[in-house]
Amino acid sequence: MNRKLRMSHVQNISSPKSEFYYVKGKRKVRTNKNEQGNRSPLDISKQVQLSKHEVTNMRRSQVPLIRETLSQLWENDMLPAIWFIFSRRGCDAAVEYIEDCRLLHDCEASEVELELRRFRMQYPDAVRENAVKGLLRGVAAHHAGCLPLWKSFIEELFQRGLVKVVFATETLAAGINMPARTAVISSLSKRIDAGRQLLTPNNLFQMAGRAGRRGIDTVGHSVLVQTTNEGPEECCDVIFAGLEPLVSQFTASYGMVLNLLAGSKVTHKQKESGDVKAKRSGRTLEEARKLVEQSFGNYVGSNVMVAAKEELERIQKDIQHLSSEITDEFIDRKCRKELSEEDYAEISLLQNKLKEEKKIRNELKKRMELERMAAWKTQLEEFESGHLPFMCLQYKDKDSVHHTIPAVFIGSLSSFDDQKIASMLEDDSIGPGKQEVDSEGQHFCPSYYVALSSDNSWYLFTEKWIKTVYQTGLPAVPSVEGGPLPRETLKQLLLREDMIWDKIAKSEHGFLLCMDGSLDTWSWSLNVPVLNSLSEDDKVERFSQEHQAAVESHKQQRRKVSQLKKTIRSTKGFREFQKIIDMRNFTKEKIERLEARSRRLTRRIMQIEPTGWKEFLQISNVIQEARVLDINTQVIYPLGETAAAIRGENELWLAMVLRNKVLLDLKPSQLAAVCGSLVSEGIKLRPWKNSSFVYEPSSVVVGVINYLEEQRNSLLDLQEKHGVKIPCEIDTQFAGMVEAWASGLTWREIMMDSAMDDGDLARLLRRTMDLLAQIPKLPDIDPVLQKNAQIACSVMDRVPLSELAG
Repeated sequence: MNRKLRMSHVQNISSPKSEFYYVKGKRKVRTNKNEQGNRSPLDISKQVQLSKHEVTNMRRSQVPLIRETLSQLWENDMLPAIWFIFSRRGCDAAVEYIEDCRLLHDCEASEVELELRRFRMQYPDAVRENAVKGLLRGVAAHHAGCLPLWKSFIEELFQRGLVKVVFATETLAAGINMPARTAVISSLSKRIDAGRQLLTPNNLFQMAGRAGRRGIDTVGHSVLVQTTNEGPEECCDVIFAGLEPLVSQFTASYGMVLNLLAGSKVTHKQKESGDVKAKRSGRTLEEARKLVEQSFGNYVGSNVMVAAKEELERIQKDIQHLSSEITDEFIDRKCRKELSEEDYAEISLLQNKLKEEKKIRNELKKRMELERMAAWKTQLEEFESGHLPFMCLQYKDKDSVHHTIPAVFIGSLSSFDDQKIASMLEDDSIGPGKQEVDSEGQHFCPSYYVALSSDNSWYLFTEKWIKTVYQTGLPAVPSVEGGPLPRETLKQLLLREDMIWDKIAKSEHGFLLCMDGSLDTWSWSLNVPVLNSLSEDDKVERFSQEHQAAVESHKQQRRKVSQLKKTIRSTKGFREFQKIIDMRNFTKEKIERLEARSRRLTRRIMQIEPTGWKEFLQISNVIQEARVLDINTQVIYPLGETAAAIRGENELWLAMVLRNKVLLDLKPSQLAAVCGSLVSEGIKLRPWKNSSFVYEPSSVVVGVINYLEEQRNSLLDLQEKHGVKIPCEIDTQFAGMVEAWASGLTWREIMMDSAMDDGDLARLLRRTMDLLAQIPKLPDIDPVLQKNAQIACSVMDRVPLSELAG
């Protein structure tokens, strides 16, 4: 790792205490050789004791603008490039940001304009009008929100060299053949439901592998952009971690189980005996198991799992052996052996006394903390109305670095009159804020509060994390006459967020959670002053007599413990005793490293461990109880015949719906709407769209879906009984959009002011058409339903869907 990229180098340059000297006109930094040492490049940021805000500010100063990075790529002849950004909105925003940068020569621009004119004449509804300006200058976005027709058009222009930069989501890395000279990765982490997650080495190298065009480039370039959250240290952590093993995605499904086990069918023409035909052509469970065990997961995992289990067994034996060397009994025997009887007796007596005094100190510390929190709770109740006071939050990270956060207090979480907040309060995952804590016979219940910090981040916290509250703050005056007060405005801005919180600290009194603010809260955060600009006189006096008494008692006990430690250090046998204690601490660190290795191996074994057969048996129990197939005789029933022939996520659920007589009275467009409700998983509304409009389904469709909901609940109960976790989709949210398209509305009409992306709607309609196209080919389905499905599929299969190329 280049030493100029290290955080220590950046800190030395930015620090006013750095001493500079000049050698041949170049400014260099003089550092103390004794302080440099031999530091690992991966651990340098952990050794430099910087607060979170200091690290963030230093990294923020290094974050390049998109234009600056693009300029470097252009000057170093590193185009064309695929630029990975982990959100559709980010890709579109990046195109708009640099759409004035001209990357094409005049002849190339003319060629793009000609190709665009041809595309518009052939597919007028597939053109993304907001992307045309950037496209004519050699920049485009490529993500799941675009129509497949438009994406194919962008891919063709990129391969011909007429698009120089494509901003794409990570799905492109594992998609079509679209290599570039350079792959730019905008961030080493991406946002998930639980917060931000660092990229795995596999993900990183998958994207970086797009760099370099076969037969054209001799080398490919991969550029990782500095962000406020990650720097070169984190980059090295990911790169040097090594690739993760391939993990089989094999899972059993209803269709698989039915097709593997099914034998004879129930005969409609019964013999004289009235029995059922029973040709033993199906497989037994043992025969099916042999097939399942030939999966890729078992093939990959056989040798790897044996080696991993052997290593895990060795590690566990080492841990067990080392653990016996840090027990009190072992240390006691060691002390008896190394120390004289007189020294041992003296130190042993003092150590027992020290243990008791530490126990008392910890109890007093807990009492002091509870009294402090109770005092803050009383003070914050007074600030629920009126002005918004400034405050300071504090916490220690996993490396015990202390952080302070200047912020403005908004209010308690319980003061928000909103269902989204109410569900958060009922969710135990935000910490034990609802649990009561006993404080000298009195009960104290921590509460959650909200604040906006100076770095434009929302913080959710309990009284545990408060350091200081100030009398001064933002005045309770509306920005415009008759408008809402600042507290109400900030509450509304918070409710617009996705409520994806990162847990940055935890304790028994609740978590400290953080979430990035938006552009709307940015101006508010700029008005939070730095802490040293606030006067000490402005601090809120929050010390009660109980709290002061608890503080004083804790101080006295700390002095007593400290004095006792000095007494132990002054004993004759302390030096030998300290060697024994140091060896125990070293052994503890070794055990921690082995346990970390053990956890990694356990996770790897769980990934490799084949679970396909367990799922197979669980599903077979469901189909046996649901009278879909008889496991013992391998006789398949009509419902099973239909389910075995369907392609879908939950074949049994789809078969149950399609065989229901309630569908026979539906018109083709209404049947399409019901089918659309079965395949809408993963389709979402986009909150940043200017309008939230979607077509509502007809009352007939809503009634049918509500009726099917009861069947769905019974199947879910049956699945839960046997441990099957295959989802059963049915959702009315987008059924109206499918019904509108199947009724003949044009693409331009249906997308006007729509809250859906073009690509999402196209994907939903294609899924619906795929299900409709299967219905005429399914066994034992009513001919009326098959005819209506054929009509609906024919109506829906029109431009721009009929020409989809992916």
